[in-house]
Amino acid sequence: MQRIRLRYAKRGPLRFTSHRDFARAFERALRRAGVPIAFSQGFTPHPKISYASAAPTGVGSEAEYLEIGLQAEVDPAALVAALDAALSPGLDVLDAVVAGDGSLADRIDASRWRIELPDVDPEVAEKAVEAFLAADEVLVERMTKQGRRSFDARNAVASFAVSKESGAPSGAAAARCAIIDLVVRQVTPAVRPDDVMSGLRVVAGLEPPVPPRVTRLAQGSLTSQGEIVDPLDADREDAPIGGR
Repeated sequence: MQRIRLRYAKRGPLRFTSHRDFARAFERALRRAGVPIAFSQGFTPHPKISYASAAPTGVGSEAEYLEIGLQAEVDPAALVAALDAALSPGLDVLDAVVAGDGSLADRIDASRWRIELPDVDPEVAEKAVEAFLAADEVLVERMTKQGRRSFDARNAVASFAVSKESGAPSGAAAARCAIIDLVVRQVTPAVRPDDVMSGLRVVAGLEPPVPPRVTRLAQGSLTSQGEIVDPLDADREDAPIGGR
């Protein structure tokens, strides 16, 4: 059995696709593209697909990852083209590699996010971010399956800054907009961008007049220099010359 790891994006209106809806769409795309997917054993076989750290519904992403098991070897580049053609525009397959040793999930410990705050002055956002970073702890609340839970949003934040490119939000005419660059480590419980926004409200009273537009730009392992390494890079480095 061959294992392939894929990177895909959720763009535009398709960012509102839930993880369950994407999984259904992806399985249909596998069938339409004639991919020789492997199945689990037992009375109710399931396609061998495993997802890593799916982005929340309503959030765009340029860096979603999954792994599939195949019954026969395929060319990763041809697989990208076939699956991308079988999926709706906005659900875009970007890259594929033959899986090497180790777990895909073990290579992901942080995510980089872009948060656009339309109608928020960048200077106001910068002061709120400074207040957040100056705090030793920022307690926020979120409703979970176990009920309402309070946790620290500050500890998970590796870097947090208002981007120099703050200006017009994407897809809009010239308008005031603060753009935030955020790197969050994977912790338990998981800290999401909306939790960090709740933290800005707690420490600085920042209340954006319209909902933020959030996009995950990258996820992978966080280096000491603050860079995020694509989890597929290790598979490319381990691949012999010729890709076989």
